[in-house]
Amino acid sequence: MTGHASALWHPFTQHARTDAPLFVERAEGATLLTKDGRRIIDGISSWWVNIYGHNHPAIVEAVKAQAEKLDQVIFAGFTHAPAEELAASLTALMPPALHHVFLSDSGSTAVEVALKMALGAHIHRGKPRRMIAAFQHGYHGDTFGAMAAGAPSVFNEIYAPWLFRVERLPFPEAGREEQTVEAFRTLLKEHENDVAALIVEPLVLGAGGMRMYSPTVLRDLKRLCEAHGVYLIADEVMTGFGRTGTLLASQQADIVPDILCLSKGLTGGMLPLGATLCGDDIYQAFYSSDRNKTFWHSSSYTGNPLSCAAACASLKLWQTDETQKNIARLCKAQEEHLGAIAAHPRAVNARHRGTIAAFDLRAEDAGYFSRIGPKLYSFFLARGVLLRPLGNTLYVMPPYCIAPEALNRIYACLKEALDSVAQEEK
Repeated sequence: MTGHASALWHPFTQHARTDAPLFVERAEGATLLTKDGRRIIDGISSWWVNIYGHNHPAIVEAVKAQAEKLDQVIFAGFTHAPAEELAASLTALMPPALHHVFLSDSGSTAVEVALKMALGAHIHRGKPRRMIAAFQHGYHGDTFGAMAAGAPSVFNEIYAPWLFRVERLPFPEAGREEQTVEAFRTLLKEHENDVAALIVEPLVLGAGGMRMYSPTVLRDLKRLCEAHGVYLIADEVMTGFGRTGTLLASQQADIVPDILCLSKGLTGGMLPLGATLCGDDIYQAFYSSDRNKTFWHSSSYTGNPLSCAAACASLKLWQTDETQKNIARLCKAQEEHLGAIAAHPRAVNARHRGTIAAFDLRAEDAGYFSRIGPKLYSFFLARGVLLRPLGNTLYVMPPYCIAPEALNRIYACLKEALDSVAQEEK
């Protein structure tokens, strides 16, 4: 048995099978600096949040300045400058139809808010709908509503008896996209006026294996939603703020979701914050002199001034030429590097969307519990690179600021790993 002396219980970690966690003292750009003097390239943006790199000076200064003014205040009945600025900046940046902003504290809670908005809006109009639809292999977070919306998997299977029912649409594999659309069409026909919302991760399913699909599917699903009074919830917690090459992945399908979930890159990875945006149609369903129609959702830290200040600085960074050039450069570099990986006999299904690159390693035990996953994780760390395989699926999602030399090193490690696996099998 292995373990460590700390009292901390770490996420997604089986402490009976892992060594003590690495102690990170500080970080800068795309580099983590550990207590024992190691420099590690952050190839996954610390779970996809640090889009501009660690400790970006502009965000650091914004949080420092706000900390000297207001740290926290109840958000029910009160407001403050960072929250007002954030709401104004978000609504100016996002599609015009999404002009109401509800703040929370993570991607998972942004999804919880979205689900409650969708179900509540139907109820308050006197036409309740009970059903939520979602993709197979989807993942939307680890709170109970988000777990229910996510596909049955190792992440939530032991809690299945307590999760509400969700109808699953087949993932739109390349060449079989129409099956997904037809499955949704059939669901709507069989359950007329009972489907409240369809929740999707636009174009890229993250924790479900970096699965990617065509924008045309999203466009067709949106049309069906509109025809049947179903809300489309876009979970852009991971894909938002440039990850797929555009501000929102849903823009590539030329659609505007009814409800939009944001987090991760919203603060540039500095502080936790979630945001759920919706249009007037949903907001008005809760707007009433009847207090029972209040939107009953909050947390103690809703609208935290420090998080809002970080988000305001992050949105300003998003609009700079430097950020847009970095994204364009990274998109091109990922495509070029992936081309070389795709030629390796041990790599299959090489794919990329914007700044995200992924491929699968040939393995007899494919899936999240593939034995190769933990081995590769240790292999990369030993070489100063943080990559966290999803079983036999490997992906690269670094901060936009990553230097070409650092990205070259990541892909050199990937090739070395593929060569090592191939050699072991001889």
